[in-house]
Amino acid sequence: MRPKGSGGSANPKIRPQGKAREAGLNNPSRLKIAGGSAKGRRLDSPKVYLRPMMGKVREAVYSAFTSFGLYETAATRQLDIFSGSGSVGLESLSRGASHCTFVDLSSDCCAATKRNIDWCEFGEDSDKTTQVVCADAFQTLRDPASVGIDPTIPFQIMTICPPYEEIIYADLLDAVANSPVVGDDCIVLIEYPVELQCLPHVLERKDGGKLIGIRNRRYGRTVIAMYIANPTGAMEVANSRPEEFVKVK
Repeated sequence: MRPKGSGGSANPKIRPQGKAREAGLNNPSRLKIAGGSAKGRRLDSPKVYLRPMMGKVREAVYSAFTSFGLYETAATRQLDIFSGSGSVGLESLSRGASHCTFVDLSSDCCAATKRNIDWCEFGEDSDKTTQVVCADAFQTLRDPASVGIDPTIPFQIMTICPPYEEIIYADLLDAVANSPVVGDDCIVLIEYPVELQCLPHVLERKDGGKLIGIRNRRYGRTVIAMYIANPTGAMEVANSRPEEFVKVK
């Protein structure tokens, strides 16, 4: 019998393989870009624990975004909050978004996101633009200018995939609904655990506006809700679906 600590499988380690290994990437979750110009690129992961959006969920999300026509124009900008390794925003850039601002409180996550931006070739030599902001999500939503985000430049997509156990969803929904960066026709995605049963179909804003629920789908323990802010009618396929905002089974 091989004594413990003598090598082999006694002290297993996950090591990146192939090109990812050559680039020095740490990829224990096997994260990679699923579609678009950077398809197949493996992503670096920070040392902190992450619960990344599952591949099948990301594919469903971006199929919906594509059906909304969000990638038919080169002007689509995304705000990715609780960005982790940046996989959600990078997927959007790969599929046609022109800009993504990544926000995470962890400096380790922000550093990993910057490495992944370069690895996916969305850096300075790209026609894409990016911004990585190491800041609190709630401060970002309530006072974006204080963290260096210009609230006068609209985002067409906002993705919010928080650590379930570390936030109060009622506070998050209030911050999202009343954020100055959520403009007309902005699509807002919020990931939440099935244990919450269901988010509201309509989120009321203090200025009299509304976020209307257009999708609410379960994927295992994960539920993805999508809203459209103050719909103008320009995005015809993003219709209200109150029948989906019932107790998720």
